[in-house]
Amino acid sequence: MGVRRKVEVEVEVVESCMVTPSEETPSHGLWLSPLDLAIVNRGLIPTVYFYSSTSGVVDDDFFDVATLKAALAKALVPFYPLAGRIGVDGDGRAEVHCAGQGVLFVVARSGLTVNGLVGCQPSAELRSLFVPRYEDSPSIMCAIQVTFMGCGGVILGTALHHAAVDAASVFHFFKTWSAFSRDRDNGPRGAAAALELPCHDRALLRARAPPFVHPDAFTVFCPKLTLSAVPSGPVVSEIFAVSKDQVAALKRACTGGGDGGRVSTFVAVSAHVWRSMCAARRLPPDATTRLTFPANVRRVLRPPLPARYFGNAIITLGTAGKVRDIGSEELASVAGRISGAVRRMDDELVRSAIDYLEINGGKQPAGTLPETELRVFSWLGMPMYDADFGWGKPLAMHRAVEERGGIVYLMDGLSGGVRVLVSAEAAVLDDFRRLLYAII
Repeated sequence: MGVRRKVEVEVEVVESCMVTPSEETPSHGLWLSPLDLAIVNRGLIPTVYFYSSTSGVVDDDFFDVATLKAALAKALVPFYPLAGRIGVDGDGRAEVHCAGQGVLFVVARSGLTVNGLVGCQPSAELRSLFVPRYEDSPSIMCAIQVTFMGCGGVILGTALHHAAVDAASVFHFFKTWSAFSRDRDNGPRGAAAALELPCHDRALLRARAPPFVHPDAFTVFCPKLTLSAVPSGPVVSEIFAVSKDQVAALKRACTGGGDGGRVSTFVAVSAHVWRSMCAARRLPPDATTRLTFPANVRRVLRPPLPARYFGNAIITLGTAGKVRDIGSEELASVAGRISGAVRRMDDELVRSAIDYLEINGGKQPAGTLPETELRVFSWLGMPMYDADFGWGKPLAMHRAVEERGGIVYLMDGLSGGVRVLVSAEAAVLDDFRRLLYAII
């Protein structure tokens, strides 16, 4: 998994079409909350799922295209914003124009094997080959590519607009689509009976009237990333595997040698990654380094948001310290900085964040993170591998590419471990690899 491999093969597109909802859906402009608008400039997020055929040979029934399209059309009925287009309302505010325009669906073929690509790292090549090209439809909300491989396996490439969804919403949609496909032979009572309908009421995250920003909010709420216009060098990505035992060792280190039960996997791994990255980047000891991370607010608000709220329900939290302190402190102290930020998040903090973004705007300009900044996304516990379309669960799933340095994704690994996707300059990653495994 640590070897960066280059893909040198063309993928032949054999079909490209729009899949529309199978039933009539609401036609209106979907208002976007301040939390949606804060990341509207992020565009479509590319991911890849790898599926292996149990037979090991090309099988016309494996990932049957007609079945996938029919299931997708059904799923787009409750998830109708994904069939819309990003646009603006009469006041120039971004919104989703919902009129059932459809999802881009591409079918392709390649002579490569899935097993030969599972170990490939996220890269621009991986995205260009296996994620649909949507440049001709820049306002599209969702695009899908099914690539049939020479081994009989499939790579499912996806791109969903971040203005419409956060990670929890993405996985809810794919869980539903795959259930419709998987239960195709069980009649209408199959997936429909277990369908958890999404909540589209984004007014639940409307700013207060009048808006009010609590003065203490900015101790942990980070409304804007610190971006620089020019990256320090070419960015590459690599996925590192941290075993269950290594995660347990990190947790023990974060609790002073105890049982590790009082610190989350996210906090423990993030603390170690932050400290390792500071050292790998050889930052000046007196520089201030900051770690930021998106936090799910669904359960924090009072009353809580519906569990199946469909949209962006995340705010950015953060903590900072001098490089010398992050490097010299016990891991438990570094973890305490992160867990302290998590504990600070409550209803008032979230409401203040929403009000601030409504007043000041939150669109992030283009740019890259400075070397002193690290941003960690957690997909831990997400139903990443529930996308079983009836032919088995994916072997792996991750982002197709990450073009900014200083970005980290934490994902569930094998047997209770964690996969850590890190994007940085190649020289930094070489040092980071050594430091990551030095004490675990």
